[in-house]
Amino acid sequence: MFPWNLFPFNKDMKNKLQHMKSDEIDQFIKGVMGNIMSTHSGSAPLNPQEMVNQNRSQTFQQEPTLHSTTFESHDSVFVRMPIKDEATLTNLQIFHTANQLMIENIPEKDQKHSITLPAMVKRKGSSAKYKDGILEIKLIKSHDIQYSQIDVSEI
Repeated sequence: MFPWNLFPFNKDMKNKLQHMKSDEIDQFIKGVMGNIMSTHSGSAPLNPQEMVNQNRSQTFQQEPTLHSTTFESHDSVFVRMPIKDEATLTNLQIFHTANQLMIENIPEKDQKHSITLPAMVKRKGSSAKYKDGILEIKLIKSHDIQYSQIDVSEI
């Protein structure tokens, strides 16, 4: 739970903030957040800028994205992706739901990627072909979208 009682809100806060310069406000917020983080975690005070830099470094250390192109025709959804080494196709696994395509073990083993499809697709009738360094996955569109009406009742 967030420690709201640590914020220094009082009647004079509005007057103080109106007369502060932007640099002073920035320093004030960093100080308050540093105090909250150190009190809440029980460790040394954290610098907010260090937290931002730490989150940025974690973002760049994620698994590489799978380069793919997704498009749809009247009856199908196509996903195309370049594959340099044909030998990787032996471990490749492809799954799909009605609106998402999951690809595993590419470019390396135990890597997983998911691609959101632009339209709903059927469970059966999908196919995958590899030719000239391109893997093409064809999924059949589902035109039978089931709608359900929800009645609104007064309370």
